[in-house]
Amino acid sequence: MPRDPFTCRCVLCHDYGDRDAADRADLGIIENVRRYGWHVAGVPADEIGPGFAYTIGLAHTHGVPELAMFGLDVHSMHHMLNALGDRAATGTVPADGQEHEGIADDRRLVLRKTDLRWYRTFFGRAIRFYRRPPFPVLQVTWPDADGHFHWEERAGDRHRESQPQLWLPPGEHPVGVWTAEL
Repeated sequence: MPRDPFTCRCVLCHDYGDRDAADRADLGIIENVRRYGWHVAGVPADEIGPGFAYTIGLAHTHGVPELAMFGLDVHSMHHMLNALGDRAATGTVPADGQEHEGIADDRRLVLRKTDLRWYRTFFGRAIRFYRRPPFPVLQVTWPDADGHFHWEERAGDRHRESQPQLWLPPGEHPVGVWTAEL
């Protein structure tokens, strides 16, 4: 499957004249991308809503989409994103609609293309690294214990709200915890 054209505008590929102003978090991201090929940023669950995690650097290092995951323990998502990143590093190009097994116990994961209008809401550190969208992002979705994904009618309300539907434009997304800040 051919890759979408991507021109990297990250802080490693271009000197924007502000490298001395990078904060500790930015420097950590840069070091991880240089050393490992990507970084995983995590936002733990809090009173506002479920946690999420996403990669930064897969597009720079491997020319593949960044990956984002929502609604599970941040450490579990970090582990799963690293496993998917390892697959990308060895030639499995992540793509919209692609399924992965063997990452989340016996559950399959499905990748979905993220609408650009969600980037500022969820991917601030990636925007700082790449400087501006567009950079490709795929949402890694996971099913409930019965194998139902959160967009499916048979999924329960709790599972339905555990993850956003980032392939939908924000104005078409069901109202809930993921749209409260919009």
